[in-house]
Amino acid sequence: MDAALAINIVDSTIRLSTPLLFAALAGLYSERSGVFDISLEGKMLIAAFASATVAALSGSAWAGLLAGVGAAVAFGLVHGFASITCRGNQIVSGVAINFIAAGLTVILGQSWFGEGGRTPPLTGDARFSDKVLPFAQELSGVPVVGPIYSGIISGQNVLVYLAFLLVPATWWVLARTRFGLRLRAVGENPAAVDTAGISVAWLRYRAVIICGVLTGLAGTYLAVAQAAGFNRDMTAGKGYIALAALIFAKWRPVPILFACLLFGFLDAISIRIQGVALPGIGTVSVQFVQALPYILTVVLLAGFVGRAIPPRAGGVPYVKER
Repeated sequence: MDAALAINIVDSTIRLSTPLLFAALAGLYSERSGVFDISLEGKMLIAAFASATVAALSGSAWAGLLAGVGAAVAFGLVHGFASITCRGNQIVSGVAINFIAAGLTVILGQSWFGEGGRTPPLTGDARFSDKVLPFAQELSGVPVVGPIYSGIISGQNVLVYLAFLLVPATWWVLARTRFGLRLRAVGENPAAVDTAGISVAWLRYRAVIICGVLTGLAGTYLAVAQAAGFNRDMTAGKGYIALAALIFAKWRPVPILFACLLFGFLDAISIRIQGVALPGIGTVSVQFVQALPYILTVVLLAGFVGRAIPPRAGGVPYVKER
């Protein structure tokens, strides 16, 4: 494989895996606390719409980011209220949020902008631009190290760097902090946590809020960094793929990174082989190529979901003993 092509594919893999990584880490916090969340898709979608709308109106990508995170947290709190306070079915609540987000973004987009559910194109400061790191140009000619630094590490936007930094940060929070240990405990045995005088509901609400923040970052990345505005149903199942990566990685942050990179790599490859004639196969159908990430999702879940053991109290509303 040509070195330039390899660098290009790795760069695309990183960019395409970023929203999956944000969303999968979001689901990790929520599900480790015992609140199953299949509404990652809906929260990403509403965040993408809110961030693109505010960025288009204000001309500021950072204002769009705040709006996207705020919208996702608001939807997350709705899920938390239904699941934690009202002790409702967490799956039903998540499905409802996905449907509401899908419909609301189209209705509001058409009502406000009249562009078929799209927002106006984002330009200039309304988008997150790529950042060139120091000495990237000077090191570009150095064998091996230069192309990796200048072509892969440098030239990403700030949300990409944040997503990958969140992996070790999440590991440290869950494994080394009091909050993380309590969060994991409440997902396994909430009665024991309650007996210790710790509020199960408050711990789970905090996890739901963190989930909202991270899905807000994922949606904002899609609309304000990767793309130049919001398009109807632009998440295209990425929330579900992130959920599959979370299960495949067995609810652990570092394996989540590799699972998301795997999905991102397949997506990057699928873009490049559309309409290309492969030896012994012929021209690959565009429809088949577009379906590859979802086929892999089904294969991975079919092969590994039985071996992945979720938090024992996951999906079960906690009722305080009298």
